[in-house]
Order: sequence, then structure tokens, then C-alpha cells
Amino acid sequence: MIPLPLSAIAEFTGGAVHGGDAETVVSGPAVIDSRAVEPGALFVALRGEHADGHDYAAAAFAAGAAAVLAERPLDGPAVVVGDVQEALGRLARGVLGRLPGTTVVGVTGSAGKTSTKDLIAQVVSRAGPAVWPAGSFNNEIGMPLTALRADAGTRHLVLEMGARGVGHIAYLAGIARPRVGVVLNVGTAHIGEFGGKEMIARAKGELVEALPSGGTAILNADDPLVRAMAARTAADVVTFGRSPDAAVRAEDETLDDAGRARFTLVTPEGRAPVALRLLGAHAVANALAAAAVGRAAGLETRMIAEALAAAVPASRWRMEVTERPDGVTVVNDAYNANPESMKAAIDTLGHIARGRRAFAVLGEMAELGAGSADGHAEIGRHVARSGVAGLVTVGEAAAAMAAGAGQVASWTGECVQVDDVGAAVAALSERLRPRDVVLVKGSRVAGLERVAERLLAAPDGGAPNGGRVR
Repeated sequence: MIPLPLSAIAEFTGGAVHGGDAETVVSGPAVIDSRAVEPGALFVALRGEHADGHDYAAAAFAAGAAAVLAERPLDGPAVVVGDVQEALGRLARGVLGRLPGTTVVGVTGSAGKTSTKDLIAQVVSRAGPAVWPAGSFNNEIGMPLTALRADAGTRHLVLEMGARGVGHIAYLAGIARPRVGVVLNVGTAHIGEFGGKEMIARAKGELVEALPSGGTAILNADDPLVRAMAARTAADVVTFGRSPDAAVRAEDETLDDAGRARFTLVTPEGRAPVALRLLGAHAVANALAAAAVGRAAGLETRMIAEALAAAVPASRWRMEVTERPDGVTVVNDAYNANPESMKAAIDTLGHIARGRRAFAVLGEMAELGAGSADGHAEIGRHVARSGVAGLVTVGEAAAAMAAGAGQVASWTGECVQVDDVGAAVAALSERLRPRDVVLVKGSRVAGLERVAERLLAAPDGGAPNGGRVR
């Protein structure tokens, strides 16, 4: 965060300085965990469901915090506000207002936000220093915290924007005031909360509505609901995708034996070959979105292609591939799941495992609403049609996948339903042989990353870091 006196923080947040000198300067980061405090930091005392940050203020001061953003006076310097969470957003907006040289890039979509955000950041870093979050800091707490990491040297600030309902992205965009906005897709993730894809499209389109005239809206030409958002923005529109009329598109797509995409990047300025390190055909659309942002940043097509080819997965549990010493390959894609990302991961599993046995360990896809059972059953059918040797469903909500797989009469694989992670690991341990490939995927509530971790820590897998990651 840029150095700020408490008086400026109070001005931005609408708060008042208590217990210290108004000219005391916060010179460190803004943090919400007292264990992450550095000298000069601003400790943000959020009230959570299970803990109250105010109870950790003393620990924050002891660790060197310059001040606390709080809702009541404390035994130390504090800026006292009515609502800490809202004040955090106002503070981020105020700080970004002092960084005219920083271009804010907002990214949203039903699937692929985090992977695309990581790609975008690695591309625009070729144009100068960039700041972006690790993982999915995409809500009303995580996004402002990321924004506050920007400083006068930041050329691009890449922010992921999630939503649980209409108005959420508008709120985040009001804080960040992006100049470039990327909408990836409108799928069925969180459809139970939104009530339908049209409402999801309405919410995602709030990002392009927030863009200024002269800004850039980057829209997926292959998704009709996203393409239609061009009518909702005053910004210049750039399309990406596989459509022949997309401004930034892919041609000559292939997958290598490891499931990594190869294609020709085509832009209005030229063409260049791209060989991604990321797995799956679905990574191409994400790469094209990143390429469009790179173009908006002024990068040449050749440089964009080089940046994409060099990009690596930067967030955990997203198509992480590790080969155990016994030859079993574990694909950990357990960070989250929705019907679209499930199908993409299963298709990638099938490609990687050609000539080898494939197993899918799948958990619940949360927040699908009334269509949950049908959505899970369709994934089961997709698994069976892909020809995997075995499907392990974890938890009651995922049981419908087993039912769906059983509806595919031609499938000769085995389906096992288990209650928890331990039972899933036990079922796999009885069945896995050298050279088998295992995909692990589910929503965060399923916690299936523990399946991957225990498979890699098993006697045949050696130590968790003992395998070869590729």
C-alpha cells in the first residue's frame, strides 16, 4: 500500500482517528490476519462468523502494526469507522484514485476467472510491474485487499471479480473503477443463487457497464450472452474466441500428448504460434482473453504469444499434474467445480490418459439450486461416455453422478460411492496400478484436495513433494 497518514485513511473511509497521532504513517500492507502483520502495517479488524478481529488488535500492535481499522477505540492508534468491511472498500477506492498511472483490469465469468487472471497478469507483466491476487481473492474483502497492494510503480492491477447475486460486481467495480473489463462466459455456476442464466448474465455484465468511455470491454465471442453485453458498455469492445469474426482468435488448435494446447494466435496486428504449458482445450479461451488484454496494454502479438507460452499455473489445485514414483499420475483440480469446468476437466483427463486407465474422483458441485440432481447426473453420464475405468463419487450430493453414469449402457467401468475423503483414498488404493491417471475435482465444500494430497503421500506415491510435477 502507498504510505498514508492516518488522517488520509480517515478521510478516505469517513472515520476518525483515535488513540494516536493523525500524522502517524501506515507504510506497510493492509492485512486481516494478525499473524501476517509487518512493521508499519494496517490491521483491518473484521468481524467474522467465528472470530472478531478486534480481539486480535493487541497482537497486531505487538507485531508492529502502525494502526488498526476498527469499529471502536482501541489501546493504540486506530481509525474508527461504522463498518470495517465497507471502509476497506472505500480505502481501496481512495488509494487507487492516487494511482493515475495504474490501469485496473477486472475479470469475471462463471468459470475460469482465476486461471485467466493469472494468465493476464503474466502477460501484462511484460509491459511493466503488475499486481494480482494469489488464488481467488474476488469478493468484497479479498478484492480491496489486493487493490491496496498497488503502489506508484504498478502499471497494471489485475482483479478477479466474483458475484453471488446481482449488484455484487457493480459494488466491486465501484471500488476498483477498472479501465479494462473481461467477461469470460455465462455458465451455471451459482445458478441456484441467481435463479437462471439470464440473471447471471445481468450480474456479469455489471463489469462492462462500469467501464469508462475510452476503456476496453473484452468479450467472449463464442458465448451469445457475453457477446450481447457489447450493447451495455460505453467502452470500446474487443471480442475473443474461436469464432471467425473474433478480433483475437485461435486457429490450428491441437493438444499434445500431455494435454497441453497448441494454436496460432491471430490478432488484427498479426499471427504467432502459442504452445501453452496449461492443460486442456478449455485453456485456449482463457489464453485468448489474456491475449486481448495484452493487446490493450500495447504489446505486440509476438510478445503476447511468448508470454502465454511461458505462463505457468499460479494458483493452487487447478489442474496440477503430479506423477508418483510408481507412475500413477494425479491431476488435482479440486479448487472448485461447476458443470462446465467438470466437463472440461473430464475431457482433459481422457486426453491425458489415452492408452492408460483413467479414474475420476468427483465431489459435489455446490449452489446449483433446483437443478442440482440433474446437473450431477449429467456429469455422471459425461464421465461414462468418456470411457474412464472408474468413477468415485464423494458425499451424498455427488451420488447423483453415480446414477447418471449407470444410465450409460455402453459403459463398462466401475462406480464407487463413498461418504468421505478417507473412504475415497481407500477405494483408490485398492484399485490403482502403475501408469493409471486420477482426476480429483469438486467444489470447495467437498475439500477433495485432501484426496490428491493423501494419494501423493501414500507409500507408492512417496512424500507429497516426491513426485514429478509437469
